[in-house]
Amino acid sequence: MNFFTKKKAAVLCAAVTAAVLFARGRNKKDLYTPNLGFLSALQRDSQMVKLGAKAAGRYGVYRAKKKFSSEKRQLVLDEKFQMQTAADVTKELGHMKGAMMKIGQVASYLDTGLPDHVRTTLASLQSDSPPMSGALAAQQIEKSFGQTPDKLFHTWDETPIAAASIGQVHKAVTHEGDAVAVKIQYPGIKEVIASDLTKADWLFKAISVMFPGLDPDPIVVEIRSRLSEELDYVLEAKNQDDFHSYFDGHPYINVPKVHHNYCTQTVLTSDLVVGYTFDEVCQWSQDERNLLSETLYRFSFGSIYQLASFNGDPHPGNYIFHKGGKVTFLDFGLVKKFNASETQLFEDLIQKMVLHPDKKVFRKLVEDASILAPDAPFSDELVEEYFRFYYEYVLQDAVTVIDETYAERGVAHLFDMKGPYGELMKNLNVPPALVVVQRITLGLMGIFAKLNATANWQQISRELWPFVENGPSTPMGEKIAAWRTSIGQEPVGV
Repeated sequence: MNFFTKKKAAVLCAAVTAAVLFARGRNKKDLYTPNLGFLSALQRDSQMVKLGAKAAGRYGVYRAKKKFSSEKRQLVLDEKFQMQTAADVTKELGHMKGAMMKIGQVASYLDTGLPDHVRTTLASLQSDSPPMSGALAAQQIEKSFGQTPDKLFHTWDETPIAAASIGQVHKAVTHEGDAVAVKIQYPGIKEVIASDLTKADWLFKAISVMFPGLDPDPIVVEIRSRLSEELDYVLEAKNQDDFHSYFDGHPYINVPKVHHNYCTQTVLTSDLVVGYTFDEVCQWSQDERNLLSETLYRFSFGSIYQLASFNGDPHPGNYIFHKGGKVTFLDFGLVKKFNASETQLFEDLIQKMVLHPDKKVFRKLVEDASILAPDAPFSDELVEEYFRFYYEYVLQDAVTVIDETYAERGVAHLFDMKGPYGELMKNLNVPPALVVVQRITLGLMGIFAKLNATANWQQISRELWPFVENGPSTPMGEKIAAWRTSIGQEPVGV
């Protein structure tokens, strides 16, 4: 067993915490700094397991008991484990949701090689979440609209169909006859997120002591902005509108329509979509998984160039899958908007790493972007070697598999300070434009690893890059181009 595999549980439990806050985590030795009050990674691992056992384990036991209970007993168990009041919700949020839920969401699909107890515990933070009671959810609707849900909607299902980090979702039918999904924000979640955000300052200031190249202030500002935006369902509805308008009618990408008459600051209502879960998709044929991977890739990277936006929360719970490569995208609370200079930086880096490689110019671009100080004592070759990993799947004009080995190397590349790039990594900074995009490495690539995603990623990328004139390279690309032409638009790759 190699160093990375042996240390992975400790490293990932600590590192994902920072990754959830869109920054960089470090290994066991680097995290332990007594005068800063840091816990060792192994201690954090232990506390994470205890937290899961306390907050999620109780609910997991309930679910197991329910399977073997009578219908009457099931109702009693349901009532016992539902969160009946705002106080109940706030208590559970402090243990299971907010930032901790996000850790579970990330870790649950970055679990290659993790010990079972860590993987199960972290995943439970995503899946074993006791919901608000139907009565409490109804109170939140009445508070927002002045009407109970059975009056506001033609029909209302008080049993939630999903529970997420800041809200839960119910099915309903509007008086206009539309089947909708109604996302209701948990009472008290703003306070929980605010508490999480107060930790961001000291976390990154402490990390910057160990990593002198890291400027924590812009990162903290970006974190605060993005996480605060997630609480604003009016803004999320606007983001979803933008994506829906661009992809409306798309043969592979579906973004549900928002029903604004049923939306407020804390309630978001959009078309109800049914399909398959990520766990189900992982059992499909490789051809089907490759089609879905191509759609995810086109949506994630194509949006950066066509909408100057990136939906920065790539995890399986935000996707509904369909046969033939179609994917429905949910949750637009965390959307990063890019300005012209930021998208130009992405283009320039691709030009000098992939299309027209030039180590010296690439290094200058990295320095100009404040990723590396101009006087950093590292060769152009070492800098180019380190960053090449992030472009590895598009460097060759060939079919490439993004599998669990690739994802595992990616986590090691980000967090293994004892590797060949350790000293360089200590000198790297994360400018605001790259804070959210960095989640692709941990998020989308982790999902691809589960799908064993296989494609000629360079050819698909050439369709998406607006600075490269490339026609469709796959049957999906041909169908998208034909659809774009049919509605009078340029046949771009997404």
